[in-house]
Amino acid sequence: MITRRDILKNLSTLPLLGGLFGTGLVTGASAMPTLTSRNYFKELGVRTFINAAGTYTSMTGSLMPAEVSDAIKYATGDYVNLDELQDRVGERIAELVQCEYATVTTGAASAITFGIAGVLTGLDESKVAQIPNLTGLKSEVIMQKSHEIGYAHALKNCGVKIVFVETRKELERAINDQTALLWFLNAHNFKGQIRDEEWVEVGRKHGIPTFNDCAADVPPVENLWKYTKMGFDLVCFSGGKGIRGPQSAGLLLGKRDLIKAARLHAPPRGNTVGRGMKVNKEEILGMLVALELYLNKDHEKEWKLWEAQIKLIHDAAIAVKGVEPTIHVPEVANHVPSLKLRWDQKAIKITPDGLREQLRTGHPSIETVGDKEYVGITTWMLQPGQERTVAKRIQEILVEATG
Repeated sequence: MITRRDILKNLSTLPLLGGLFGTGLVTGASAMPTLTSRNYFKELGVRTFINAAGTYTSMTGSLMPAEVSDAIKYATGDYVNLDELQDRVGERIAELVQCEYATVTTGAASAITFGIAGVLTGLDESKVAQIPNLTGLKSEVIMQKSHEIGYAHALKNCGVKIVFVETRKELERAINDQTALLWFLNAHNFKGQIRDEEWVEVGRKHGIPTFNDCAADVPPVENLWKYTKMGFDLVCFSGGKGIRGPQSAGLLLGKRDLIKAARLHAPPRGNTVGRGMKVNKEEILGMLVALELYLNKDHEKEWKLWEAQIKLIHDAAIAVKGVEPTIHVPEVANHVPSLKLRWDQKAIKITPDGLREQLRTGHPSIETVGDKEYVGITTWMLQPGQERTVAKRIQEILVEATG
């Protein structure tokens, strides 16, 4: 029978995957922060960690490539007109992702607020200041009950009423002269009874704009143009997740007139619902550079690296008797190779919560996700080589918990 000593000995000989696959990926060496003379996080008493969880806001999203940091630093050296910069960057982004127009926002949530605000007021500047007072304006947004999440509160910032439906028949019946928008959550595409293409079809039939929230839906890269080409009038993405731009940036893509209207609610204009959602010149430029890099990277090579990293951790875990690891790829949202760790808790006397806590409080600290049934792991936010550390720590903890 394999022993704890055997496992740890074998693990120490596992190859460094970053070395096998090279460091030419944007997610590899170029993402490493430049060393400074001060350890700011240490000075503040803030602990850093290895991110084996994913692109969570609470974990500060992703790490920006060096080229993005350079663009941000470059932008600090000169003044520009904010609207002019947004115009030029919006045109460039629209060209890159093959849609009519685009703008950089303060994350995907603000893109939702700007989007519905633009739909409500159009290009009528006299209406902009009255939001969230909807007197004389449309006041309802329809979404599927299965698509209800906290982030939809970004719609409520503009004062609209959310109307929930479950079937196409209910959707058609709910549409009336107060319906401003049909809002869709791409991550729950397969949870609702009305799928994305049918949602667009209904919107077109009734002449009502459709909005697809795709915040966490790259990769695959094709999603950046898939949904606008499908017919959604507005689509948003988080900038600080798979695209690896600034964590506080996002993208609003779609129809030119609607995005021009959305911009009327954004800074530098003051008397608007979006005044506090300011994106600065550094983030705008950084978002553009991040998108350029993302579109030009070798996605197939990166995917193979993620698969190999996940396989390494899987193999390290399955070597512990009683552990049942499962590799999977979510169909939509965070569509990357992922791992679920389950085990016989009669043989291995630790809970998933306990394993996560030991990983978090150990040295180095490692963040994972999951619930009371499993521990969830992804590798796409790891620096090449960190997968070995994750695999080793998981083995150590599980072996030590073996009765």
